[in-house]
Amino acid sequence: MKNIKEDEKLNVLNHSCAHLLAQAVKHLYPNAKFWVGPVIEEGFYYDIDLGDEVVKEEDLAKIEKEMKKIAKDGKRIVREELTKEEALMKFHDDPYKIDLIERMEDGNVISCYTQGDFTDLCRGPHVESVKVLRHFKLLKVSGAYWKGDAKNKMLQRIYGVCFETEEQLQEHLAYLEEMKNRDHRKLSKDLKIYMTHDLVGQGLPLWLPNGAFLFHELEEYIREKEINLGYYHVYTPIMATSELYKISGHWDHYKDDMFPLMKREGEEFVLRPMNCPHHMLIYKNELHSYRDLPIRIGELAHDFRFEASGALCGLERVRTFCQNDAHLFVRPDQIESEFKRVVDLILEVYKDFNITEYSFRLSLRDPSDKEKYYQNDEMWEKAESTLRKVLDDLKIDYFEAVGEAAFYGPKLDVQIKTAIGHELSLSTCQLDFLLPEKFDLTYIDTDGSKKRPVVLHRAILGSIDRFIAYLIEVTKGSFPLWLAPVQVNIIPVNKEYHEAYATEVYKLLQKQNIRVEIDDRNEKLGYRMRESQTRKIPYTLILGDKEVEQKTVSYRLFGQENTQTLSTEEFIRLLQEEIQTKKRK
Repeated sequence: MKNIKEDEKLNVLNHSCAHLLAQAVKHLYPNAKFWVGPVIEEGFYYDIDLGDEVVKEEDLAKIEKEMKKIAKDGKRIVREELTKEEALMKFHDDPYKIDLIERMEDGNVISCYTQGDFTDLCRGPHVESVKVLRHFKLLKVSGAYWKGDAKNKMLQRIYGVCFETEEQLQEHLAYLEEMKNRDHRKLSKDLKIYMTHDLVGQGLPLWLPNGAFLFHELEEYIREKEINLGYYHVYTPIMATSELYKISGHWDHYKDDMFPLMKREGEEFVLRPMNCPHHMLIYKNELHSYRDLPIRIGELAHDFRFEASGALCGLERVRTFCQNDAHLFVRPDQIESEFKRVVDLILEVYKDFNITEYSFRLSLRDPSDKEKYYQNDEMWEKAESTLRKVLDDLKIDYFEAVGEAAFYGPKLDVQIKTAIGHELSLSTCQLDFLLPEKFDLTYIDTDGSKKRPVVLHRAILGSIDRFIAYLIEVTKGSFPLWLAPVQVNIIPVNKEYHEAYATEVYKLLQKQNIRVEIDDRNEKLGYRMRESQTRKIPYTLILGDKEVEQKTVSYRLFGQENTQTLSTEEFIRLLQEEIQTKKRK
């Protein structure tokens, strides 16, 4: 998808179209007042206060009709420059524009643009005439708090997009339709992966059997890899006293994102938002020699964070999630080698899942942000220079992002773009000199003195929930055989004559730990075949007279129309090889 915000021509076109939208809304809703209408990567939006009136999805068509009418009229768009005093006078009856103007510096030139009977405050630039704004589409409407603050009034946000030609617009709309069909929220419903319910609460998914299988398989996959690399897996409680997070520093920097305190018998408990403090205590439970390090403590841990309701997005952003978490306690001389092992594991996993489009981001602190980051310049300079040197020595291409570090240290984030265009962090590895200090962690060095270990916080799959969302979208719900909740669907052509053989094949496959079902419903063969394809089951077996007589199976792969026939032994070997090699589609 083209980034409209970064394309100069499309940027101007879409910004002008936002004003066209506002003019049409003003015609249809005379009491409307407007906040801001910026260009975004996907097009534009405008935040509007309609008082007691509400714009619904079905109202977008009539707004589009009015926009086309205005565009056809072909009025020129005229720029006017004002002083701050003139601007305040011109927009005196609009509290939203007054708020914008009052926050502008004195002496700056303020501009507005007029097209026919509509004038709006704007920096510009704009197209010369509304007549070029013909190829647009309004996409959706949602709520948005004024200035993004939940304490403020809820405005209505209308999204749209505009292109130079109708062909470009239709291509873009086709792309959006494809993205809609890939959206893991839609596919998860079709494939029965997870559900939500108001009685449980927003951002708290209920995993259905198919989703629970995916979850379990991914947990076993990454646990096996980590154990083979010398990790020790643990289980820790999903809650702790608030004192634990006060010691770690999370309380000061993170308490607004935690669920509220639970007070019982004089103690204060919170649901844990992260696992590092627990793992610090596990390390501290025993004395350690320099020979013991590195110590790698892993956990598939369920965490809880109170995300704002507007930020929740299917499985990508939830209020409870399972982290593929680990903390590596290392000597300073082991930082580079252990960091390389983490990067190697990330790349190995990405190869298994055919993840090829990603970038490495070095996330640094913002020195001017005195609230978000622990204040110790010497520690930060040491941590950031160490991590930068490690990445350079490993010849990893990366870009830097100020203000994206954890409060206690810099990190390497692996950024990916999902199949529907969301950019997110998947894997991460963080360098931490602070928490070992906070928890007074030590090891006995070669000379018998106590030294501080350094901690690498790392997550390979990141959140299992988010990783499943990514997989659903990139595969469009058609999982490789080893991950598919149902691997084989057996369809006897005629229940009376073929069911006994279907049951025989079913038992053979079950003995080999193949996940198999029989569809012997009293429905037509074509209907059952189509449903098997809808469920995206990798292998569908069709068993009729020939298969019964010859003791064979005829199978059809998902997405294909041709049928192949093998002996049951050959078919089982085919499945086993595909599962063992984690063959990708």
